[in-house]
Amino acid sequence: MGQSYQEISENHRQFIEKQKIFFVGTATSDSRVSVSPKGMDTLRVLGSNRVVWLNLTGSGNETSAHVQLNPRMTIMFCSFEGAPLILRLYGLARVFHHNDAEWEALSSLFEPIPGARQIFDMEVDLVQTSCGFGVPYYSYAGERDALNDWAVKKGDDGLKQYWEDKNQASIDQIPTNIVAKNL
Repeated sequence: MGQSYQEISENHRQFIEKQKIFFVGTATSDSRVSVSPKGMDTLRVLGSNRVVWLNLTGSGNETSAHVQLNPRMTIMFCSFEGAPLILRLYGLARVFHHNDAEWEALSSLFEPIPGARQIFDMEVDLVQTSCGFGVPYYSYAGERDALNDWAVKKGDDGLKQYWEDKNQASIDQIPTNIVAKNL
């Protein structure tokens, strides 16, 4: 049966920290809803109502565009191994880029990952758990190297050019401000 909580408990934290994948959902009032899978040890629980996650360069940049206009965010975790559970974090997020004052302190929470482009800082106002009985079992086989390899091959200048060419607007043409905030 579903349960709601006002904060992330120690049990919730332990569950979150064991997960190898999480899903982020955002939207503006009139944009398409974006749901993106994330992984690679890019999320940290910083307190009972705060999480941060490191966003890596990808083909789109929907989350950044959405959060700058409408800070609502949902992060979902599913247990694919062990006891079934779905855990969702609801709240308001802010996006930080390389040139923002907060970048250095927040980025130090993570091992350096090639292609890091933004950090999202989410104030959690609701934690919801549900049974997860319908979630199938999957076994974790390891991280993919493709994104890291691609980012290393691009190098800093190539990544900045990619952001300029491919990451300046969402699919709904909402600005991401990535060039102004990172170059």
